[in-house]
Amino acid sequence: MFSVGGKARNMAAVVLRSCRKGLSPHILKNGGVATILPKTLGGVRQKSYVQYVTRPELPKLAYRRVKGKSPGVVFLPGYGSNMNGLKAEALEEFCRSLGHSYLRFDYTGHGLSEGVLTDGTIGTWKKDVLFVLDELAEGPQIMVGSSMGSWLMLLAAIARPEKTAALVGISTAADHVVTAFKSMSLEVRKEIEEKGVLTMPSKHREEGVYTFTMDFLKEAENHCVLQSPIPITCPVRLIHGLKDDDVPWHISMQVAQRVLSPDVDVILRRHGQHRMAEKDDIKLMVYTIDDLIDKLTTLV
Repeated sequence: MFSVGGKARNMAAVVLRSCRKGLSPHILKNGGVATILPKTLGGVRQKSYVQYVTRPELPKLAYRRVKGKSPGVVFLPGYGSNMNGLKAEALEEFCRSLGHSYLRFDYTGHGLSEGVLTDGTIGTWKKDVLFVLDELAEGPQIMVGSSMGSWLMLLAAIARPEKTAALVGISTAADHVVTAFKSMSLEVRKEIEEKGVLTMPSKHREEGVYTFTMDFLKEAENHCVLQSPIPITCPVRLIHGLKDDDVPWHISMQVAQRVLSPDVDVILRRHGQHRMAEKDDIKLMVYTIDDLIDKLTTLV
């Protein structure tokens, strides 16, 4: 489906070794502003550190940025996750090794950003992504979205085609919570509406479930993308695990069928699970992005 060069293969090994050495941060106080620096990786200190961007009448967003060449890479985490996961860390190592810019951040109510998670909506987090693309990212970006982050990735690509060089969706959850609710029987839906809360099982949550209010669901309907052609024309890569118990892999197939781009690949991993954070999963992610960078820079 795509070639894997020696550069990507070697860098994937370096990235994985570095990430396994531990990335727990310690906090320094610098002029009253908290600056978080990761531990040294193999004798080389990471260059990115936590910064905050202020928005008028909106919560501050925490982010980490590595400056470099275009196209840059922006990572969008999943619901309830943050910018310090293994995939996000591995991508920073990879981008720095190639000299390309990299940006990761926490949505409103997530991680180190201000706000309350349960007050957020798909619309709230879409605005976060657009703000980051407009104000923090320079030039076209390869957006890499994980789970809900892939849904936001699609919404951002539609709204900002000029800032979108390519898309990589991992365990794409486009429309998922809305589709899951609508696929339930009328009796079950009425019961959920009376309670005002939808719960969806997940072994990746401490509580064992994701919890969404009816208000969240109704707002999310305004952002569904799978009911009509998706006006995205850049290269799209969709990676999904066949053993994903949280988000069914056929959603990635639906996205591939809906996007207008002529350059779309779907990669299914037989033993892949929802988080796609195993060694071989991260290798594949790195290979995929390396291939896209080569493709985009060759076109230029």
